[in-house]
Amino acid sequence: MSENKINFTKATLDTLSLHASGQRQAYHDKKTNGLQIRVTSTGVKTFCVFKRIKNSNPERVTLGRYPDMSIEQARKEAARINALIVEGINPNSDARALKTETTLQELFEQFLKHRRNKRGSYLSERTKSTYQYDFNLYLAKWGNRQLSQFKDTDFGKLHTQIGADHPTTANRVVAMASSLFGHATECRLFRGTNPAHGIKKFHENKRDRFLQSDELPAFFQALAQESNETIRDYFLVSLLTGARRSNVQAMQWSGIHLDRGEWRIPVTKNGDSQTVTLSPEAVEILRARQGCNSEWVFPGSGTTGHLVEPKKAWKRVLERAGIANLRIYDLRRTLGSWQAKTGTSLVIVGKSLNHKSPSTTAIYARLDLDPVRESVDRATSAMLVAAGLKADVM
Repeated sequence: MSENKINFTKATLDTLSLHASGQRQAYHDKKTNGLQIRVTSTGVKTFCVFKRIKNSNPERVTLGRYPDMSIEQARKEAARINALIVEGINPNSDARALKTETTLQELFEQFLKHRRNKRGSYLSERTKSTYQYDFNLYLAKWGNRQLSQFKDTDFGKLHTQIGADHPTTANRVVAMASSLFGHATECRLFRGTNPAHGIKKFHENKRDRFLQSDELPAFFQALAQESNETIRDYFLVSLLTGARRSNVQAMQWSGIHLDRGEWRIPVTKNGDSQTVTLSPEAVEILRARQGCNSEWVFPGSGTTGHLVEPKKAWKRVLERAGIANLRIYDLRRTLGSWQAKTGTSLVIVGKSLNHKSPSTTAIYARLDLDPVRESVDRATSAMLVAAGLKADVM
């Protein structure tokens, strides 16, 4: 048998000689234990694993035909089969082994249905929608591929391709793919190494956009001209509370106490509850909305019952205001930025926006140039006085 041990390469396998009619010849891969390729007299070449099952006879597990199955795929699948055999699992008869042959499409569908977040809750409809969009656009082409057939380089190449134009999207897609394979491992649908793990992410510049003082008049005027009162009030409350847009969209009357000027959010993105303080202006808007709907402050026509992502209306408001490059989320950052500009400590800013990490709030320390300008002017003046180029006014 030793004379039939070869290093599986494309050149070697392509030139394997045929044998007499009715005979098969098996060649063993030097690199992967148990991996064979069997060649028939008609030239059909089939990968398989030939191993002894614990306390049983040797088993031959067919993997796939060459060249439809590549050498790399065969080695990876053979390693998976070997791992099953070590555990005493017979891949030819044990249902547990068949489960590992889940396709990416099947895994994704199960992921959306059963995946829970860190708080133990099922994925929100908004998160599912984002995952579905990215999957359809970038991963659906691999939907019928079995998990064991993915190469270590597949997602790295995809990350590079997407990142050429959309680095943030590339990072998000690879992170989703990694989560998919992580979920597969947890559910014992996959026993290999996560092919989307460890890919170096593209650098993402943190947004620091917020409404500047010279933009506020046009913005408020554009909102005043909005005919849809629900949309108008939603944007105003988003700005005045600094709450996350998903929380504002799902705002319920049961959590609002107008007399106390408070809004209680049972569960936020951080997994904690939050009490949002309502300014007199926010209270006035909410009082005027009472009676619009018994449950939702901002009702919608969709399945959720409340407003969901009013992108067209947002675009309409920005066009009227003549403002560019401003997202709905930037309204949240606007409140925090103006808090910082008016002298509020970063601790208070972080608490009002329900930030868990101080680093998340730290961005607001660099948004206002007035203190920086004052410091630079003062230092420059001192240097010029010391040089005798400017009179000391003190």
